[in-house]
Order: sequence, then structure tokens, then C-alpha cells
Amino acid sequence: MANKTISSIAKDLNISRARVYQIIDMLDDNEKPSKDSNDRYLIDDRVVNAIRKYYANSNTKAKQEKTSPIDYKVLDIMRRQLDEKDRQIEKLTQLLDQQQQLNLSTNRQNEKLLDTTTDNTPSQDDSPLQNDDTDISEPTEGNYKGEETKTPKKGLFGWLSR
Repeated sequence: MANKTISSIAKDLNISRARVYQIIDMLDDNEKPSKDSNDRYLIDDRVVNAIRKYYANSNTKAKQEKTSPIDYKVLDIMRRQLDEKDRQIEKLTQLLDQQQQLNLSTNRQNEKLLDTTTDNTPSQDDSPLQNDDTDISEPTEGNYKGEETKTPKKGLFGWLSR
């Protein structure tokens, strides 16, 4: 019966020495190793097997906790919420389609209105008045003498253009 060291057990299990000490502290009193006169653990095969067994059990519990199945109540709630979201998306899509149809219809009506107003023969209100001199003043005796009068340029180099 050969005694083993904490380091050799840690190396065998691929864990830290601190974890080995934690496991030893967790062991039942009848499985714990005794100590020598220098306060070091005397670890025999019985203690090594107890440490391995404890480590294997704690490892499988941790794996089970990580891969535990989702609670079915939570899953059911999530399914209902997802169904509700799908219905909301479908309704919003329908509303968007209706809005696009309405916009298209309005655009067509606007185009028709524009076409009908531009294709009509001009009414009496639309035709310009024959004697309307508000936009262009024709030359008459009072406003046009037949000669241009330039005002001399003024400024710093105005004398150059004379």
C-alpha cells in the first residue's frame, strides 16, 4: 500500500491541488486521510478511490445541471408569445398592404385629375385678355424714344471705358 501525494492525485484527475484539498474536506470522516507528524495527509488507495468517486459524482451533477431540459411551462409560454407575435406581424403586414393600395389609388386619382385639367380646352377664364398690358409694356411715344441712353460707369476704373 503506497502513499500518494496531493500533487500526483491532482495530476491524475487533471484538477488543481486546491480542488483536491476541497474534495478531501468534503469526504466523510471515515474516508478522510490521516495526517503524519508533519501535518501532511497520508493518502492510501482507499482515500484515492474516495476522492475519485466524489470527483466523478460532482462532475456528473455539474454536467446534468448544464444540460438540464427546459421547463415545459416556460416553453409553452414562449410558444404562445411567439404565436401572438406571428399574428401581430401578419396583421401589420395586412395593414401595410392596405396602405400601399390606398396610396396607389390616391396617386391614380391625382394623375387623372391632373390629366383632365390640362386636356380641357381653355375656358373664358383661362384665356388671356386681349388688351392686358400688365405683363409687357409695348413701346409707345411716351416710353420709348428710339435711342438708348447709357449711364456712364462710375468707380475706380470708370474713366477707362470712356
